[in-house]
Amino acid sequence: MTEFEAGRPVVLRGGTVLPMTDGHEVLSGVDVLVEGDRIAAVGPELAVPDGTIEIDATDGIVMPGMIDTHRHMWQTAMRGYGADWTLTQYFVWYYLEHGRLFRPEDVHAGNTLAAIEAIDAGVTTVVDWSHGLQTVDHADAAVDALQSVPGRFVLAYGNIQAPPAEWTAAPEFRDFVSRRITGDDMLGFQLAFDVVGDPAFPEKPAFEVARDLGVSVTTHAGVWGATSDEGIRQMYEHGFMTPGTVYVHAATLEPDSYHRIAATGGSISVSTESEQSAGQGYPPTWAIRLHGIPVSLSMDTSVWWSGDLFSAMRTTLGADRSRAHLEAHAKGDTVTHCALRADQVVEWATRGGARALGRDDLGSLEPGKKADLVLIKNDRSPVSFPLLNPYGHVAFQAQRGDVHTVVVNGRVVKHEHELVGVDLAAARRQVESTVEYLRSTMGEETWLKGMNPDITETKILDNPYTYTDYRSSATRDR
Repeated sequence: MTEFEAGRPVVLRGGTVLPMTDGHEVLSGVDVLVEGDRIAAVGPELAVPDGTIEIDATDGIVMPGMIDTHRHMWQTAMRGYGADWTLTQYFVWYYLEHGRLFRPEDVHAGNTLAAIEAIDAGVTTVVDWSHGLQTVDHADAAVDALQSVPGRFVLAYGNIQAPPAEWTAAPEFRDFVSRRITGDDMLGFQLAFDVVGDPAFPEKPAFEVARDLGVSVTTHAGVWGATSDEGIRQMYEHGFMTPGTVYVHAATLEPDSYHRIAATGGSISVSTESEQSAGQGYPPTWAIRLHGIPVSLSMDTSVWWSGDLFSAMRTTLGADRSRAHLEAHAKGDTVTHCALRADQVVEWATRGGARALGRDDLGSLEPGKKADLVLIKNDRSPVSFPLLNPYGHVAFQAQRGDVHTVVVNGRVVKHEHELVGVDLAAARRQVESTVEYLRSTMGEETWLKGMNPDITETKILDNPYTYTDYRSSATRDR
């Protein structure tokens, strides 16, 4: 493998470039030059500075690094454990029963593995929807892990075990923000909490803290049985819906809520694999497009699903098209042209994420933009050719094993299908320690049963947000 020295320019030569600019162009046989942390030039046969590292991108696709706007990274140490869960089982396991067991070192283990997994799959920016931060020690562990991996991350600080108004008001929380959130370009910050629709609006003080800190809120909205249009209405009437607000899932909302999101400039993070399997609601891309709301993609949690955005793109296309066909057939009609196209979901996985985060320096390959980019190339795979429709190839053909090179902030972090400067063995040891601790603490019978746990009658429609007793027909009321 090539030795990559810090500060040396890098050029990717002769690739098919998807710059993700407005026209969704395809540039064939083009070079991308990286100098420092920026893209210096995009064009054919570029002249480059002496000492530039050259990477052959021939027969490959060069595109912006993908951006995941909602991933519970702390849960990655439990990879695949909940493959057969429903959303109710997830709520009971994490919110009501075993989520409290996670120590700071367990959050660190999950975050480290998730961060490595992201860059390995060409996901150069991840929003760590970190709702397992029971203490500031947990939060410090989360950030320590993120900063140990050469990716770009946003810590979305949350705590499902306490009321948002309580943990955001704690002096130690403010101390954490002043200590750890320092304007580092590689570590952004959001607040992560949900709005249950309680008429008392108990989340209001947390929104006021976000406003005071000048940070955005990311919230699970329109989740069947948990969050509803009432929460959107409260946010709107109190002036807390902003262009930076990210509404995750948004799968069971009425048109009025979509209108409010559109009118206030917010965006929606669609987690199609999650919505299809767990039951938050049907993946809402069809409704979002009707209202012209910006979209980004996310994978939610590796407790169930894959940690890459290739699967997110293809499942999103499949869900949107499946609904269109089903509705047409019900009327005795047929679909002649797909309304959602491959280039659109590739944009959602790149530029859409950048827009959601307010990062106009990410998400496209243009001179002056941050050098976060991915080369998809696999000369050992028969699936790598012919390359006829590059956007379709990314969305339907490519997978994490085809990620040849990844550059984050001008730094090569993966090359020739191997991670660069990452201690995977250490990450494995951390995760094994966490699994051993959880398994022994829970006991073998509880551990094994947890992969498909029984749900007592009283918890089937129980409120997972324990800071309020509010019930309604739209949330968790029989």
